[in-house]
Amino acid sequence: MPHIDPPDPPAVPLLTPTLQTQSADPAKLHAARQRTVWTIVSASPLGSLWDLQGTPLSTVIKRTAKSFLADNLLGRAAELGFYFLFALFPTLVSASSMLGLAARSASHIYFTLLSYLSVVIPPSAMGIVLETFNQTTAASTSGKVTFGLVAAIWSASVGFSAIQDSLNLVYKVPETRPYWKARLSAIGVTTMLSVLVTGLLAAMLGGDMLAAFAHKLIYHRPLAIATAILSRLIGWIVATALLALIFAVIYFFAPDVKKSRWRWLSPGAAIGIVAWLLASFSLRLYLHFFNNYSVTYGSLGAVIILLTWFYITGVVLLLGAEVNSEIEAAVTERRLCGGATHTNPTAA
Repeated sequence: MPHIDPPDPPAVPLLTPTLQTQSADPAKLHAARQRTVWTIVSASPLGSLWDLQGTPLSTVIKRTAKSFLADNLLGRAAELGFYFLFALFPTLVSASSMLGLAARSASHIYFTLLSYLSVVIPPSAMGIVLETFNQTTAASTSGKVTFGLVAAIWSASVGFSAIQDSLNLVYKVPETRPYWKARLSAIGVTTMLSVLVTGLLAAMLGGDMLAAFAHKLIYHRPLAIATAILSRLIGWIVATALLALIFAVIYFFAPDVKKSRWRWLSPGAAIGIVAWLLASFSLRLYLHFFNNYSVTYGSLGAVIILLTWFYITGVVLLLGAEVNSEIEAAVTERRLCGGATHTNPTAA
């Protein structure tokens, strides 16, 4: 009688022994699998987030939407918006005081740089920012410089600490850094981000200045127009690159994962930048046609608008981080389960 090999056993997901022992309870199995997935995400990040490695895009979208609501990122964004507003004016006090002591003309240069924020900030909100900047620049003293610098660094670092807490929630990791280390990291990253934001505004200013020089120095009109357009285009490209760098710095330094991987442009950053620009322009457009904040809030209308813009900024920042984390989790779970796609059996 010929020998017949027994049939191959069915494929078993590549789970850890702990997960296999809990296979009798689907809910516990799913919870254990998720803990394992996020542990791997924290310790072994993917090389590229653009390569989904066969994971359906719909899976990433569903995971992101579900986690965005489960992590209460809308509430977290409101917290970030408050801290952004809280840090803005002490920073202006410090900047204007130092510039005022260095050179009175320097404050005018920084005023011009700030005016470029009006591209994304609604005009009524930008007005209160520039008015505050003018007031603080008018009387600069050494005492104001010291107090303003300390207040600015502390206030802004508190804002970045809130970002750290939010991204820890997004990546499902606890904060293990000592308080002093986390705060020093926040201060260092805040200083770096301030330089990048100033460079972003300077790039836009430089493009416009070169365009103005082109119109003055080049007598051949078509060539002058082409040079001006090219100058502004280069300025916007540099500004966009610096904006992407700002997102990259935040996503690299904020979460307390075991191993961070630097990414110049991640899918979350790309989505965040596009969403931020669209949301900012949409807010400007809405306020242009339906500017009833002053009717509802009176003199506080401009502050409410500024706070709303900061809230939008917080939402898109956290949305980008959520997209990145869920891409890593989805791909890791697919690997862990041998290429199979699993869903939570207890989810609605």
